[in-house]
Amino acid sequence: MNRDERPVTTHVLGEGDDLLHYDVHGDLATATPGRPALMTFANPMEAAAFTALAAEITDRPVITLDPRGSGRNPAGEGPLTAEQHAEDLHRVVEALGVGAVDAFGSSGGAVCLLALLATHPDDVRRAVVHEPPLVDTIADGDVVLAACQDIRDTYDRAGEGAAMARFIRLVMTTGPLADDYLDRPAPDPVELGMSAEDDGSRTSPLMRNMPAVNAYVPAYDALASWGDRVRVAVGEESGQEVAARGGLGLARRIGREPDVFPSHHAGFTGEGHHPGKPAEFAARLRAVLG
Repeated sequence: MNRDERPVTTHVLGEGDDLLHYDVHGDLATATPGRPALMTFANPMEAAAFTALAAEITDRPVITLDPRGSGRNPAGEGPLTAEQHAEDLHRVVEALGVGAVDAFGSSGGAVCLLALLATHPDDVRRAVVHEPPLVDTIADGDVVLAACQDIRDTYDRAGEGAAMARFIRLVMTTGPLADDYLDRPAPDPVELGMSAEDDGSRTSPLMRNMPAVNAYVPAYDALASWGDRVRVAVGEESGQEVAARGGLGLARRIGREPDVFPSHHAGFTGEGHHPGKPAEFAARLRAVLG
């Protein structure tokens, strides 16, 4: 089938703050135990970011979703945790009704996938954990966690522009953070093309996830026991950025070699100011899933 001809249907699950939107690319009836449906997600990145990747994977149905607080879902202001997102993922798997899925989780979504494996391991046949920004797996984790808390505190105090400037500095830093990282002058949001004004909103899903998602501690022994069913992926262009280092540290902790994927932290995307390589990324993902 030409990938442009595959139907995409949108579904809504739950209500109120628990309402979730997800999209099914293809026909769920074509899922098989040997080639199950594939769930792809990040956090707080929305379902639309996976459209290009889903279009490249036509040998099975692909599910994309908006995580809690993002995209088409209700906004909120309270903190969010990896465990809470894992329960949302579990609800989607149950709603699909096709048994265990294969799962690709990226960035914060990778952390939430680890939480899903800990609480509902039967939901997933094989998991690809792509660049989880964990602090427990890196030597400078205490400094990184303090930086994440500082970003959240800045958001609560001064709004999104000031917090995003600090977030951008963190994710663009390569290599371990120095002990005096937080003593350095704060970046100027205006110099990064953002407003320094506080509009009073506190609904950013990115900020709501920090620092709890970063602080999540995986069940390392259980993950190690999965063998090839759990694969840890890092981008070939990601170098020593925080999220890539989190993935490399996770791979070491569970005794696995990391799988190198094309492009960068968002290498599955096809648009934006820094597009990835979705076709090459999809080919690598298919190979890893088997």
